[in-house]
Amino acid sequence: MRAALPPRRLGVVLALTGLYFVAGKLGLLLAFVHPSATAVWPPAGIALAAVLLLGRDVWPGIFLGAFLVNVTIAGGGGPLVSLAVAGGNTLEALAGAYLVQRYAGGTLAFDHADDVIKYTLLAALGSTVIAATVGVASLVLGGAAPPGGAGIIWLTWWLGDVGGDVVVAPLILLLRAPSYGIEWDLRRTLEAALLATLAFLAAEVVFGSPARPAGGGYPLDFLIVPVLVWAAFRFGRRGAAVANALVYAVAVDWTRKGAGPFGSFAPNDALLLLQVFTTVVAVTALTVAATVLERRRVEQRLLSLAVSDPLTGLANYRRLMEVLETEVERSLRSGRPFSVLFLDVDHLKKVNDRHGHLVGSRALVRLAEVLRRACRAIDTPARYGGDEFAVVLPEADEAAATLVGQRVKELLAADRESPRITASMGVGVFPRDADSANALLGAADEALYGAKGRARAR
Repeated sequence: MRAALPPRRLGVVLALTGLYFVAGKLGLLLAFVHPSATAVWPPAGIALAAVLLLGRDVWPGIFLGAFLVNVTIAGGGGPLVSLAVAGGNTLEALAGAYLVQRYAGGTLAFDHADDVIKYTLLAALGSTVIAATVGVASLVLGGAAPPGGAGIIWLTWWLGDVGGDVVVAPLILLLRAPSYGIEWDLRRTLEAALLATLAFLAAEVVFGSPARPAGGGYPLDFLIVPVLVWAAFRFGRRGAAVANALVYAVAVDWTRKGAGPFGSFAPNDALLLLQVFTTVVAVTALTVAATVLERRRVEQRLLSLAVSDPLTGLANYRRLMEVLETEVERSLRSGRPFSVLFLDVDHLKKVNDRHGHLVGSRALVRLAEVLRRACRAIDTPARYGGDEFAVVLPEADEAAATLVGQRVKELLAADRESPRITASMGVGVFPRDADSANALLGAADEALYGAKGRARAR
């Protein structure tokens, strides 16, 4: 850490310390095998998410929070043991964040199914070994735990940290991530409310039912899975993370009371079994959500390729005709005209012959960039083909289209890239100049060639 943290950064570190301390104290309410070890440890997820989001220099907040949690409990081994425990917890968060950033996409770890698996193996199951090993070794060497109980303490510590990394860290990371392809309206909001209600009720049924004797009763454990899959499919990664956290909170509450599928076991064993169950279903839901996101992105990419020109990124001929047909129908309904601005690059053949086709292609891209800047948000600039472009201008008359054309000329004149390029333009107005989309393009094309001072070859 630098010699001194800026005040704002210091505030972040202190806030992390407080959050870690409070979450740690709550987790230790379920410490059954040792005062320092619990099967429910949210601070592990808080620490990992903090390093991934805020950077490594927040580690003092993790260290101080972990130290205060352990040093203030009876049987925690005192200050020296607490320092070692805090060091292990801090090293776990730093190592987990490094591994996730290096191999699993960092804060984007839940965007791809294979990265979710890497995150689980490297951070949730891998880096958590550090804190468990350092912590238990410190307790044993410091005389705070008997060597004979080290195994169960280590397993409890490890699975508690696994649960924090699988449930809490994804929730924090994904609450601030964008929701790709999810449009929130009244219907989607009502569906989210229904989903949350069903997730809560399913968790209540599964984990709030009377404890099932070993080998008896009905195995309702995986009744929760369809709800989590629904959340993943319909609400993506964020929905899956929120649903996981909701189910987890209900499950922990009932399991500690001795209810549900694991209630017949001893309290700590019940929570350990719950952590294994939670890890399986939570990772499954996050993997499904990542797969859905990947598919959605591929569909959007294919759609973009189908309607856009690969060189300029503008709408292609197919998309141009779709927009024109839509505007024709709208104009016929509303009685309001619209215009098409038709353009081509002057003397592009000479540019190609003198400078090469790469420079000629760059000239087309430069004109496309100018069109984007000159057009309104509702306009549709498109590459018609070759060196010809068209811009559909909804509810614009000839005067408005001419202003856009003038703006294009001014922007081209201000472009200092060599070779300098210019463009000729023509305007067609619907329904004044044509009664169909194709006829309107033809009228604008004729106007373009009239502007060049020659008739269009037929």
